[in-house]
Amino acid sequence: MRAATLIRLSTAGNRTDTLRTVLTAISAALATTAMLAAATVAAIRGGEPVDQPDGSNWLAPGAEHYTSPLLREPGLRLGVIFGLLLLTLPVLALAGQCIRLGAPARDRRLAAIRLAGATPGQAVLIAVAETIAASILGSAAGFGLYLAVRQALHAPGPDGRLRLPTDMFPTPMSLAVAVVAVPVLSGLIGLLLMRGVAVTPLGVVRRQRRHGPRPWPGLAIAVGIVLFNVPVWLSERMVLSSYVFGALMLLGTVLVMIGVVVGTGWISYTAGRLLHRFGRGPVTLLAGRRMMADPWNGSRTLGALLGAAVIGGAAMGYHALFVSQGRAEDQFGVLIGMPADPEHAAFYVNSARLVLVAVGVGVAVSAAGMLVALAESVVARRRTNAALTAAGTPGRALAGTLLWQTLAPLVPALGLAVVSGLVLVRSIYHEVTVGGGTTETCTDPAADLETCARTVVTDPVVTLPVPVPWEQLALLTGGTILAMTVVAGIGMLVLRSSTDLEEIRAA
Repeated sequence: MRAATLIRLSTAGNRTDTLRTVLTAISAALATTAMLAAATVAAIRGGEPVDQPDGSNWLAPGAEHYTSPLLREPGLRLGVIFGLLLLTLPVLALAGQCIRLGAPARDRRLAAIRLAGATPGQAVLIAVAETIAASILGSAAGFGLYLAVRQALHAPGPDGRLRLPTDMFPTPMSLAVAVVAVPVLSGLIGLLLMRGVAVTPLGVVRRQRRHGPRPWPGLAIAVGIVLFNVPVWLSERMVLSSYVFGALMLLGTVLVMIGVVVGTGWISYTAGRLLHRFGRGPVTLLAGRRMMADPWNGSRTLGALLGAAVIGGAAMGYHALFVSQGRAEDQFGVLIGMPADPEHAAFYVNSARLVLVAVGVGVAVSAAGMLVALAESVVARRRTNAALTAAGTPGRALAGTLLWQTLAPLVPALGLAVVSGLVLVRSIYHEVTVGGGTTETCTDPAADLETCARTVVTDPVVTLPVPVPWEQLALLTGGTILAMTVVAGIGMLVLRSSTDLEEIRAA
């Protein structure tokens, strides 16, 4: 197939195809920007302790001109990189949901191309080329946005210090990975979604479900939690690179997110069975049957949201840890006669605000993805909904069914996601300890250091439990459910236009 023909066929389509391309490009731009920000923080050098020949310990220069300890200290920089990479996961899930927008019409168009003589590989190539082209445009826009924001926020203070690392630039390797990763992942997702058209151009595949989904994804959650603990266990026994430490923790978090998202299929199927068994009205019965017929719809539509919820639960756990650490250090300072450091307390407050902003962004992105997926599912069922309307089903019954389909699997899956994210952190850090060190002093300063009597002073120990942040978790869960209820209300507007009797006609 010629390149010109491939471009013409991949860019053909209606307004829905154009909207899908635009949304995919926007998602790719957001993901690329977040990855470039993480690569910029990773490019910072300095602040690491360096042993000197005389036994002293200096900090390597290079990061002292940043105002935030999150950028000056290597350990905290790793946390920033980790958080930015986690923030890209809901955005990538949003990109996957945007690729599905208008999928039935696209499948019919590609099936017609196959019936006209195209091979399965050519049909898949057309769809993948569309997705990759949109992702490349989005990645280029994200790179331009990164450069513009970097230039706009470069504002050194009177002392020459910077609030953000706008003086750093990602290494060539990390820059290439950040720009190329999103188009490659989008192309793989598009290839996976097109396997049905590759099997048959008629788009008819018989699926027989002998039993519902099983709760096996719970094993992925358990393995992810164990893997999250492995680097901490290894670092107590051997020297472990900070990047290996972060990679293992990131892999454990991803496994937990996969387990939660895939496990939503079992949650949706079980909720559908309960609604179908105990429901007494047409709304709950219809919602239960739809959830049992397609239990994986929850995994597809709620993927980005549940990923953000796992990150939010972990972020709240770290916030409680940081606050407890600050309180323990303040109490330790009182015991040894050192006043509390107000800048230290302000650091934890600013860190908490940063966490809240990141979680809010993740939930907002996930809500956008949920809206796209919900609108797509309503449009895909437009003929069924129109037929039900023609048979006398009230519009409010269909709207209630949509609300039940959205909230019934959402509430338990959201609770599982938040608890799993919190358990990730609390499985390692359930209490903090400050002090307990020993100091040796010579009783006679004029005596020989090797022979003089020494006095050993042991510092007091302050141990505080890390509380469960019930209020913040309730705010996260309740706010997310409220946001999804609003999204479902917007989806009802799409449902209203999809119940027109004209939709019964065959396309």
